[in-house]
Amino acid sequence: MIRYEKARLADIPAMQRLVAEEVKNGTILPRSDDEVATNIRSYHLAKEGDRVVGYGALHVHSPRLGEIRSLVVDPAYRGRSIGRGIVEAALSEARALGLEEVLVLTYVPEFFRSLGFVEIEKESIPEHKIWADCIKCIHFPNCNEFSLVKRLKD
Repeated sequence: MIRYEKARLADIPAMQRLVAEEVKNGTILPRSDDEVATNIRSYHLAKEGDRVVGYGALHVHSPRLGEIRSLVVDPAYRGRSIGRGIVEAALSEARALGLEEVLVLTYVPEFFRSLGFVEIEKESIPEHKIWADCIKCIHFPNCNEFSLVKRLKD
């Protein structure tokens, strides 16, 4: 049975192993153990027993904007709504924090559209996001990710 919980520092090695192939192929940005540790409270895990089978982070950019990032599910567990569960946990936390919108940059826009996200122009993404994260990407500046947002408040 899959359960969802907040990450702990002891989960970092398993998280790094899970994301290694996605980092290698440029689907997910690399994050050092120290960076993951600094942001450990942002991560939501999906676990089966003691095994980390997926995770994602809710990163807060401002009092109104958050971002779901580093979403990954073990290939052996895909198609079981685990990604949906992780995103729903992050959105629940975003609502509890009082965020108005949650951004995502993705190569699989259909998945996020199915969760109520709508596509936006990349030019509307906060500049600090581009310089803090996107510049680390192997695809920068020729990004072919889709940017989507989900509005949490009217």
